[in-house]
Amino acid sequence: MIVPTVRQVVLDGTDVRALAEFYRQLLGYGYRPGDEPPAEGPDELEWLVLRSPGGEPQLAFQQVARLTPTTWPADDVPMQLHLDCSVPDVESLQEVLHTALELGAELRFDRSDDPAEPLYVFADPAGHPFCVFVAAPG
Repeated sequence: MIVPTVRQVVLDGTDVRALAEFYRQLLGYGYRPGDEPPAEGPDELEWLVLRSPGGEPQLAFQQVARLTPTTWPADDVPMQLHLDCSVPDVESLQEVLHTALELGAELRFDRSDDPAEPLYVFADPAGHPFCVFVAAPG
């Protein structure tokens, strides 16, 4: 049986360059050739792709005119989709917290003191939720 392979996750945004830059800096991804920011002049791309250095699924960004961010944890506008990211330990989790906030993320949920699975849930600058948690060994 042939099954599809997940190649990338696509995030809508009203400013795809700013959203791509947020994730590029947070995750250490790089632009697909041709998607880099222009040296000068307007940035007219409406579709950008970031490639991961380790072969994980790519992230793509699609320009939209309007976007309604999730209100999670309130359920007025549900998440519908979110990214799960992991780090190896609590110290790394704290480092990512500071980096994400400096880059413009909003902390939506703090469960960093959970001994079983410490985690944070953030919203990126466009309002998309993403989780960062300490991966259980094995």
